[in-house]
Amino acid sequence: MTEYKILFTGTMGAGKTTAISSVSDTPTVVTDVANNDSSVAKERTTVGLDFGLLTLDSGDRIRLFGTPGQERFSFLWDILAKNALGIIILTDNSRPDPVQDMLVYVDGFAEQLSRLPCAVGVGRTESHSSPNLDDYSEALSQRGFVFPVLPVDVRRREDVVLLIDTLLSQLETFILMENR
Repeated sequence: MTEYKILFTGTMGAGKTTAISSVSDTPTVVTDVANNDSSVAKERTTVGLDFGLLTLDSGDRIRLFGTPGQERFSFLWDILAKNALGIIILTDNSRPDPVQDMLVYVDGFAEQLSRLPCAVGVGRTESHSSPNLDDYSEALSQRGFVFPVLPVDVRRREDVVLLIDTLLSQLETFILMENR
């Protein structure tokens, strides 16, 4: 059995804890505390990490780590990214500037993203159709990145599994390209 590591990141309230909980085979480890940031209507927020495990049909396991969303905890981002095989960035389309929110994490993980696959999951697209997925792709391309951008409801296991599958497909492509 092989174990892999995938990192979930994104703004506070984007759904990192919920996404990990929706696919984890074990109870999710969370480090949530009462939220004292009045700019976000959220009762609790992650200050350390989230952790879950997903077992694949092959028996291999994926360790799912979630970062704290607040930039003041960015010192943890590099620590949590160590040995990750890929990064999933979650963003909330109902926020005032969700594309800019995504770019905070693209910039914050730029070193890792230059060598790791990434997928972007955009939440709340059914209630907030603007910006559209092409707007996210355009912003990524202006930073020199081309990553899949998918609509996601982090409460739905199949949506989160699709994000993970998309990331793993990229990883397989990276491995095939390296072996050429």
